[in-house]
Amino acid sequence: MIQTVEKRDGRVVGYNEEKIKAAIRKAMLQTESGEDESLVQRITDRVGMSGKNCMTVEEIQDRVEMELMKSKRKDVAKRYIAYRDQRSIARRAKTRDIFLEIIEAKSNDITRENANMNADSPAGMMMKFASETTKPFVDDYLLSPEVKNAVKNNYLHIHDKDYYPTKSLTCVQHPLEKILRNGFVAGHGESRPAKRIETASVIACISLETAQNEMHGGQAIPAFDFYLAPFVRSSFIEEIKNIEKFVGKDLSHLYNTPIKDFLHKDLSGLEGEEKYVQHAVNRTVGRVHQAMEAFIHNMNTIHSRGGNQVVFSSINYGTDTSAEGRCVIRELLNSTYEGVGNGATAIFPIQIWKKKRGVSYLPEDPNYDLYKLACKVTARRFFPNFLNLDASFNHHEKWRADDPERYKYEVATMGCRTRVFENRYGEKTSIGRGNLSFSTVNIVRLAIECMNIQNKEERIAKFFEKLDNVLDITALQLNERFEFQKTALAKQFPLVMSVLWNGASELDKNDTIEPVINQGTLGIGFIGLAECLVALTGKHHGESQESQTLGLKIVKHMRSRVNEYCEEYGHNYSVLATPAEGLSGKFTKKDRKTFGVIPGVTDKDYYTNSNHVPVYYHCSPRHKAKVEAPYHELTRGGHIFYVEIDGDATHNEESIMQIVDMMDKYNLGYGSVNHNRNHCPKCGYENAEKNVDHCPKCGSHFETIQRITGYLVGTTERWNSGKLAELNDRVVHE
Repeated sequence: MIQTVEKRDGRVVGYNEEKIKAAIRKAMLQTESGEDESLVQRITDRVGMSGKNCMTVEEIQDRVEMELMKSKRKDVAKRYIAYRDQRSIARRAKTRDIFLEIIEAKSNDITRENANMNADSPAGMMMKFASETTKPFVDDYLLSPEVKNAVKNNYLHIHDKDYYPTKSLTCVQHPLEKILRNGFVAGHGESRPAKRIETASVIACISLETAQNEMHGGQAIPAFDFYLAPFVRSSFIEEIKNIEKFVGKDLSHLYNTPIKDFLHKDLSGLEGEEKYVQHAVNRTVGRVHQAMEAFIHNMNTIHSRGGNQVVFSSINYGTDTSAEGRCVIRELLNSTYEGVGNGATAIFPIQIWKKKRGVSYLPEDPNYDLYKLACKVTARRFFPNFLNLDASFNHHEKWRADDPERYKYEVATMGCRTRVFENRYGEKTSIGRGNLSFSTVNIVRLAIECMNIQNKEERIAKFFEKLDNVLDITALQLNERFEFQKTALAKQFPLVMSVLWNGASELDKNDTIEPVINQGTLGIGFIGLAECLVALTGKHHGESQESQTLGLKIVKHMRSRVNEYCEEYGHNYSVLATPAEGLSGKFTKKDRKTFGVIPGVTDKDYYTNSNHVPVYYHCSPRHKAKVEAPYHELTRGGHIFYVEIDGDATHNEESIMQIVDMMDKYNLGYGSVNHNRNHCPKCGYENAEKNVDHCPKCGSHFETIQRITGYLVGTTERWNSGKLAELNDRVVHE
């Protein structure tokens, strides 16, 4: 006898025979003979009495269909079957519409969710098919009821939800020296140890690409200069050996000769061993330049994830003061300045200059000349971004200027902004660690729900009450995902869980990854602080000190609660200033549909990214820095500060240095500079004019480089509607 019913979404409810009767009656009313109440009751009784204690909806409907087919009313059975088919089609209608939009390569927020992915290619289409069908599966079978309800009601967004069932992790900072020194075996691929700079460059590419296919987020190298420096010397030695063969002399005493700097110089006037050394230096510099050029080219052409997008890659550098490390940095910057192809700006890797007093920032610092070059390159190519190692929260107590491995104690970041440094369950470092997963709270909706409370104190108190509830659900959701992720086997991630992740080398391929992944972070993000504050106070934090005080109180409260979750669940929870791309308009559209257009809150097609001052608000770079800086210390899961400057930045590289000076003064952790840059892919002509579509020299259509979150895109054709609206609203900070 049936007692309970398992619905299609997995919920179990009590058995209700009236629903069976209603469905049979509907089928009967569509026949010429009409209703037969006695038959309705007999079939309902037979189904209810002969079933198991708990049955699925489909099993019950199968039994009804069978009983109708056994009766004299075959006409009713046909109508009932047709009705079931219609309902099934209706349930699949949304999926059908989404699939057709993907098939027809329509430009919408589904196909343009990620500007770094070509959803129009066969591989990209296949990935979107998988993505859009996987998300409902996660909702129905992997989320607890309270989490599912929070997502459904627009309080919470789970990032990379389509990857949830794969158990993959978000990102990792590659300990590249392990691979360069030992080589690696991953799946069917194998790499031998590197011996020269060209090989090291290629292996760096392979490491990033291979890991990208095992993870759903980005890949980063935390100390690119330190890792590749030894191969500058080995390549120099190789050049000395070539000279030995030519002159027939033993020059082994020159292999490790001190070299102040690897700079290309004219050989005229040089004699003997001095000439040999300089010739080897010149050859080495040329090889390093080509290796860096190849690295950048490969990172913009090698595709991952089935061929639908280039590797989401980042490299950190700037603090190796050895001649070899400086050579890597200099030639990397020179290659970046030259561009790829016909002089185009390289989109990847995202480059990050590690700014450090005494090393790479002040005029007396050994790498100051390279810092100036980095600013010159940024003025033309948008990269590198700048990571402030001098920020109070980026210090490491073990860092020493004379330590040749000091990079281990330097924070590194993913270009988009993700930061991993503090660690409750292992050594404090960025290397060999990454984010496990992150989710974002819609704090704007919480504020909107409190707007009708007239008393300000009561309104804000109610907001914090609601915020606590959603934060609890978010922490629960991330823990549930962690519990699911930890059951993955090491062999599912052949490179990440054999070489890259801290402690992974101790795992057998059939071991679960549980013993090592807790060194990663779980990020609780937020979006729309500006709109949240407008809803609560009438003004955002860029225009009101009262709002700024409340904004800091909100994020400090989140930080406090996150620390509590660390203790409660035993994980590295962190607060993240969410890099909203696909999410930028999703929350807004749903909230506007529910609450209507609210000036300053839901009247745009996007919510402002995390704690940023709104892109449309006119203010100076200094004001923006003063407002946003305090949030960087609180958002240790990741943050970014950016400034929009006007005019041709290539003629004003000092403005870049002034922005970095502000980062230093106001204790900002990570920042970048945005400006306008047009590039003609046909003739290579560039300018900084706004609202210009075509090249004045050859008439070809311009490519306009833009920063979407922390990374660049060469075209806005793949931007979703929310980010396009935000781009159009951006104003210069002056």
